[in-house]
Amino acid sequence: MRDPYEVLGVQKNANPAAIKTAFRRLAKKLHPDANKQDKKAATKFAELNAAYEILGDQDKRKAFDRGEIDAEGKPRFQGFGAGGGGRPGGGAGGFGQGFGQDGGFESFTWGPDGFQRSGTPGGGGRGAGGRGAGGFRGGIDDILKDMFGGAARTGGAGQRAQFEPEDFGSATPSRDVTGAVTITLPEVASGTSRRVHLPTGKEIEVKIPAGLADGQTIRLKGQGMPGSGGAVGDALITVSVAPHPTFTRDGANLRLELPITLYEAVLGGKVRVPTLDGAVELAIPPGTSSGRTLRVRGKGLPSKEGAGDLYATVRIVLPERSDAELEDLMRKWRDGQPYDPRRDMS
Repeated sequence: MRDPYEVLGVQKNANPAAIKTAFRRLAKKLHPDANKQDKKAATKFAELNAAYEILGDQDKRKAFDRGEIDAEGKPRFQGFGAGGGGRPGGGAGGFGQGFGQDGGFESFTWGPDGFQRSGTPGGGGRGAGGRGAGGFRGGIDDILKDMFGGAARTGGAGQRAQFEPEDFGSATPSRDVTGAVTITLPEVASGTSRRVHLPTGKEIEVKIPAGLADGQTIRLKGQGMPGSGGAVGDALITVSVAPHPTFTRDGANLRLELPITLYEAVLGGKVRVPTLDGAVELAIPPGTSSGRTLRVRGKGLPSKEGAGDLYATVRIVLPERSDAELEDLMRKWRDGQPYDPRRDMS
């Protein structure tokens, strides 16, 4: 087995926190469920755990640094007077082997039941698992549980940690993406389409139906970010409507201010009124006051309930230049037929 410092990718003077961080990072990267196409993934993961068994335990790390145990945790031969000479190290089928501090022989494998540790009981009444309940094996299990959402299931006395397949190779969720377009009021009336660049880098054609409200969102199924499980999110396109110089929108209805002359207001007449699909004639009743609103049916915007209407609010406009005759007429009218349009105001 390789030097455990090399396996974890840390320097020999690394502190315990750095060693733990390196183990967590590599455990996510090398776990067999996250590398199902790599036939050597189980071996790499077992080697990683064996390395952390040594470097993550201060007593074993010191023993390794002093040359008392090798990279597999086996006692090195110290001479016949050293005591505790090594036991046989050939566990069948194990990916890694070593001795616990109690002298019990340990092996660990990756199989259908997940990462497993077994061993022959050593001294002090400790069983399989090397250090026994609350020992270092439990430390690795706790780290793996913490890393993978507490999904690990620990066997008796901390002997093994088993993970569900979805804990490591689970599908990442799909994600919706957003975009925005701006259209004109005439395009609201007729419907239109726009090319939109999505955050995914894709450019798509967005069909915008007639009558869409300002700020409304169009959902395009399957145009978002894919997840690893095969699902794909949606694209959410927010549509804004640009202001129009003549019309303002009121739901499905349109409104405008309609300038008329003084004589049209007094005598009445027909005037041309713009709409989104061409001008139409509107009859101005005699004696129309400024501020009166007249309706043109069906000249608004399309909606589920049918087309809206156009509402024209009359605004009387006097001539740009002063007219002596008009002024004389108004004086006679003021003196002969005075009236007070503000009589109802407090």
